[in-house]
Amino acid sequence: MDPFKPYEPKLRSAPVKMTASDAEVVALRAVAWIFADDVLRDRFVALTGCGSDEVRLRLAQPAFLGAVLDFLLGNDADVIAFAEHAGLAPETMPLARSMLP
Repeated sequence: MDPFKPYEPKLRSAPVKMTASDAEVVALRAVAWIFADDVLRDRFVALTGCGSDEVRLRLAQPAFLGAVLDFLLGNDADVIAFAEHAGLAPETMPLARSMLP
């Protein structure tokens, strides 16, 4: 992603209906994406205090997955980058977050 190029959204539509399990899948993909990037992983660990071992233990907890999406939603550039990586509309992230505790 070129930081000097203006953002031009691709025409992808957000899902009309999302279930809690769809939201969990989005959050699990976000965890994988965050931990694949050294800078994001370090920021996540610094802000949450959760290291990789604790993350592995908490992946089955919907509230933790909601917290992961909260972390991602805290930075618009991260939301856009993740959406592009995952092939999702950026509007999918807040929709997924609303489905998790």
